[in-house]
Amino acid sequence: MLPNNVKVGGVNYTVEEVPHLIADQELWGQILMRDAKIQIDSSLGVDRKRQTLIHELTHAIFLEAGYKDQDEDMINRVSIVLHQVLQDNPSLFHSAVHIAEKFTMKKLKKRERMKL
Repeated sequence: MLPNNVKVGGVNYTVEEVPHLIADQELWGQILMRDAKIQIDSSLGVDRKRQTLIHELTHAIFLEAGYKDQDEDMINRVSIVLHQVLQDNPSLFHSAVHIAEKFTMKKLKKRERMKL
């Protein structure tokens, strides 16, 4: 299952699965930068969808970092390794989410105490 939205550099990118992207344009996925939209071919298997999403997110990361002219070979290499790191080390992501949730809960509790 792919997320519906991913925020990159403060920009909310919509993620959607679309049919016939491979057949019509010979693409597994694409990023529509002006629309902040990522499209993934719906016929791909789950692992390929995730890998393609990471590839398109790597384009978004480089764009939001100011790299408008992107080398597709470099994006391919970085995204393949990034996908592997995220897949093989799920605790990295879960730990970061847990820390963020804990921090947010502390802030909310502090606000509640201040209201009393």
